[in-house]
Amino acid sequence: MSSHNNNSASANDPRQPLAAKPFVAPMVSPQDLPVDYSGFIAVILGVAGVMFRYKLCSWLALIFCAQSLSNMRNMENDLKQISMASMFAIMGLVTNYLGPARPGSQS
Repeated sequence: MSSHNNNSASANDPRQPLAAKPFVAPMVSPQDLPVDYSGFIAVILGVAGVMFRYKLCSWLALIFCAQSLSNMRNMENDLKQISMASMFAIMGLVTNYLGPARPGSQS
């Protein structure tokens, strides 16, 4: 009792499956790619984590590094930026957790 009949629907289908072509993404030069904001934020947070000894900034920089690594488009430039940001994040975590205590903090 359905209103659709398979035979009449396929006979009246205007689409041509033989004319369909697979999508090919156009080539984009590395200069025209959009800015990797997560990598930039990771660098800023990593530097803030090292300079100001903020644990949260270092952890967020590590998370943004992972996000930027998963969305990497330009291998050479993005890998340099991600490696620099991850080094700042790791350096901030090491200095925060293993370094000497701050002068004003109590343990």
